[in-house]
Amino acid sequence: MVLRRIFRRQAEPDVQLEKGLEKTRRGVFREITRLFDRSEIDEELFEDLEMLLIQADVGWDVSQQLVAELQQRIREEHIVNPSDAREVLRLEMIKLLELATRNRRVKILQRGVPFVILVTGVNGTGKTTSIAKLAHYHKSFGRNVMLAAGDTFRAAAIDQLTVWGERIDCPVISHSQGADPGAVVFDAMQAAHNRNVDVLIVDTAGRLHTKHNLMAELQKLRRIMQKHVPDAPQEVVLVIDATTGQNGLVQATEFSKAVEISDIMLSKLDSTAKGGIAFSIAKQLGTPISYVGTGEKVTDLAEFRPDTYVDSLFFGEGEGF
Repeated sequence: MVLRRIFRRQAEPDVQLEKGLEKTRRGVFREITRLFDRSEIDEELFEDLEMLLIQADVGWDVSQQLVAELQQRIREEHIVNPSDAREVLRLEMIKLLELATRNRRVKILQRGVPFVILVTGVNGTGKTTSIAKLAHYHKSFGRNVMLAAGDTFRAAAIDQLTVWGERIDCPVISHSQGADPGAVVFDAMQAAHNRNVDVLIVDTAGRLHTKHNLMAELQKLRRIMQKHVPDAPQEVVLVIDATTGQNGLVQATEFSKAVEISDIMLSKLDSTAKGGIAFSIAKQLGTPISYVGTGEKVTDLAEFRPDTYVDSLFFGEGEGF
């Protein structure tokens, strides 16, 4: 009974996040929770905790940091109860994620001015589906949304976006495969103005031959957007596939060197038992994680909040109250 009183939720539950993190929670984090079901704090606890955090894709450096900070607080606060130590770990995890979310810019949608979202990411990350989810998210607030098929390198990307547009009743501006992405964006910006669009979401190529080419392409798109809306794009979202773990983080790091990213969407979270990747992203990229894909349906999108995310790693539906 003492355990439940000490270790309980600190945030309102999010059903979407709990669903997305179910595999992680039932796997590694269930073991982490059980680690603290012991009579005393010993060195074995810290060693096992570090290895489990690494298994959860928290990353080597971040796992060591979390364990070192836990040890320091245990010493400074003279903690002897393992249950208290578990609560300290949870607070340190929240603090780590909050370091990145502090950098999140306030998004202001102005009437009559399209809010432009540029979506980037390597092929295979679930970028097109993530765009559909973002569109549905904004439509749920009553906003008029338009999509632009700026990935003209792949015919499949154009087709997929068109199909999603039909499903969610969202117009799609597209050209044929191989067309100039700049021309697509130009037409989309004009159409957005003419149709009083609130939110324009622009897909981009998932792969160009070099980082220089990628940077040049996206800078060109930015210049075209800014001829219509000086502040555009107001949001640049990088989609990271949670199932690729540390490899995905390496790709994201390279991508972020070429592109100024404002927000991150973590996709396919429901398909992995390694939801710890969020901590590596927060530490290494320092870019706010703003959205989380929690399933295959267009409604499977959750806003990212550090306290809710960490709670969802430890507690499932009906737990932690």
